[in-house]
Amino acid sequence: MKGKTRKKSSRKASPPWCAKNSPISPQPPELLTVGIASVRHPRESHLLDTLTSVFEGSTDSELNCFVVLVHLSDPDSKWLGQAVANIRSRFKAHLDAQRLLVIQGHLGSSSLPGDLKTTNNASHCETLYSRQKVGYSLLVNFAVNISEYFLMLEDNVRCVPKFVSTIYWTLLAWKDLPWAILEFSSLSFSGKVFHTHDLHRLASFFFLSHKDLPTHSLLSEFHLVLAQSVPIRFSPSIFYHMDNHSVFQGTCFPVQEEKVFGEPDNPSAGIVTDMMMIANIIPDYAYFLNKDCFSTLDAVRGNHLTVVFDRPQNVIRIEVLTGSEEQGQFQMQHGQVQLGYDPLKNSKGCARYSLLGPLVEGNLDQRVFYETGSVEELRCIRLLVLVAQESWLLIRQIKVWTQDEEEDSLMEKEIL
Repeated sequence: MKGKTRKKSSRKASPPWCAKNSPISPQPPELLTVGIASVRHPRESHLLDTLTSVFEGSTDSELNCFVVLVHLSDPDSKWLGQAVANIRSRFKAHLDAQRLLVIQGHLGSSSLPGDLKTTNNASHCETLYSRQKVGYSLLVNFAVNISEYFLMLEDNVRCVPKFVSTIYWTLLAWKDLPWAILEFSSLSFSGKVFHTHDLHRLASFFFLSHKDLPTHSLLSEFHLVLAQSVPIRFSPSIFYHMDNHSVFQGTCFPVQEEKVFGEPDNPSAGIVTDMMMIANIIPDYAYFLNKDCFSTLDAVRGNHLTVVFDRPQNVIRIEVLTGSEEQGQFQMQHGQVQLGYDPLKNSKGCARYSLLGPLVEGNLDQRVFYETGSVEELRCIRLLVLVAQESWLLIRQIKVWTQDEEEDSLMEKEIL
């Protein structure tokens, strides 16, 4: 049976990696560069509002974690001068602290490769794509040596409070795992985090692409170039557009709407585990959509709790919650969620598993994507213990959202 969606704990520690307590001690490089490419808009600009959201949504400790890099691109020197003056009047303290960097410039037609040059016959969209690719190329190329990671944002985005801490703890959990892009939003450009050592390749990827190739399509394929087979996207989004239209008004860019998932549906499944069971507390409690939980003691490396679906499922989102709801006690300290294929006999699990993601502060909330053309059927979800913990472990809830074939077909048509 279904229960009400629980309110998530607001507990979120500030990133200790970014603590800068001593003015004379050597400082590590910034964790994150927040990169924003901005151009003149035919309508109202939201760049100043975006910067306000970035800075006001961050604590003092979080402000030590990142630097904001804004690239202003337009051939009109008067517009550039006014844009810089507007930024300085609002954010002088951040500029003086070198927490905000502003660069400006553009490439003339003679400096562009042939595929990015626009002609009098170029369509409106081709002109926008070419201009945008050049802007992002210059932005990411400048950001290569500033920090360890790079966050891409558009210039009309609002951030949820403490977005830096959310990104920090996620990066910490994924640090030793392979990834190319971590996505913290469903927006085409905003909310994507890259390793800075990949930015040279990203700049070339933009700069050498054909002019009529949509920029958002190009960016969505970059993870494939770096051998990441499917997107890695977290829920819920922590970045949103400030209005209902994309950065450039018109038909050149897709309408970006946040997917509404509704309540989880947890399809029929069996639950198996090799963790210690205490009294009459059964592992199924972790899968029931009510207030029941599964608790165990002294979990060891390799222990698991596995959801084995009665039939194949098209799962689109998974959320796993461990630890107490209020204080976060008894979390799984080191664990990961895996997707299983080829069910074993007697509903004991699956023969093969692939990583969905590690737990971040004891929890996971992640979209599920499938490789293009894949015919494999998802049959299991496994929560795996990676490090033994000599204490209580509380698995509070495993939530699953599915999508039937008819909904999937409609979504594919909308994307096309």
